[in-house]
Amino acid sequence: MATSGRQEISHERNPGPAVLARIGLVTHPSRAIDGPLLELREWAARCGVDLVQVYAFCRQKQVAERGDAVDCDLIVSIGGDGTTLAAIHAGVEAGRPVLGVSCGSLGVLTTVAPDGVARALDRFSAGDWVPRLLPALDGTRDGADPVFALNDIALVRVGEGQVRVRAVIDGTLFARVAGDGCVVSTQLGSSAYSLSAGGPLLAPGTHGFVFTPLYPHGGSCPPLVLTPDSELELEITTGFGGVRLEVDGQVVAGGVGQLRIRLCQGVATVVGFSDQEPFVAGLRRRGIIADSPRFIAEDARG
Repeated sequence: MATSGRQEISHERNPGPAVLARIGLVTHPSRAIDGPLLELREWAARCGVDLVQVYAFCRQKQVAERGDAVDCDLIVSIGGDGTTLAAIHAGVEAGRPVLGVSCGSLGVLTTVAPDGVARALDRFSAGDWVPRLLPALDGTRDGADPVFALNDIALVRVGEGQVRVRAVIDGTLFARVAGDGCVVSTQLGSSAYSLSAGGPLLAPGTHGFVFTPLYPHGGSCPPLVLTPDSELELEITTGFGGVRLEVDGQVVAGGVGQLRIRLCQGVATVVGFSDQEPFVAGLRRRGIIADSPRFIAEDARG
């Protein structure tokens, strides 16, 4: 996928009133989405806005006629972070912003609670929203299609044998790692696969990306935060089982002998609001960041 240029992450306020003629939907296939969907339909009928369902790489529950994301003014996802991530990919292709409606606990990408759809659309139409411009990873492969990730690119051992990774940064050898593979993540993706593998958490607005080895078999290779202008080159050799390439959780076909990764700024636009929950507060609420038991015990004692 070609990206839309390199621009700095911006949090511009008051982007101006928006004319909404058509909204594209991306929906979770199995969660209870009836409540927010009904609120969205009622708002659209009241405001004379068409609703269509647009293609995304995730499975969806069919709730509207098919449409093209390019013909929409806004894409609304109803589900969780996975559904919203798929919607953002569709938004990048079409050059459209994405509003994530949560059906469950508010995650990293979803912005609106199930009962807040109408108010969020009113605020978006009035220009009372904050564009969150997200970076992405561009990966090129020899003899195969390029890859594009908003969260992460992972190389994962499939079966027997180790995955051998030779990581080179701007022409300089960083490490040679034999283990289960590696994951390269954006700031957004640093709270997902990379974090679970022991990688660092990058705060919002951090200009950089992360290389995290997956469970090395000996040696010493700490996770590394790369500068936004760095190029990471990965040379991959595998054992008997081979290696699987995952891009934002989706398995991608094609060879992975050599992979070159760069960071592109400001590729995707997510609708945010100035009064929404801070990123770190959301991680604490969801238990991704948890206090030491001593503090919990002291709180319980009052």
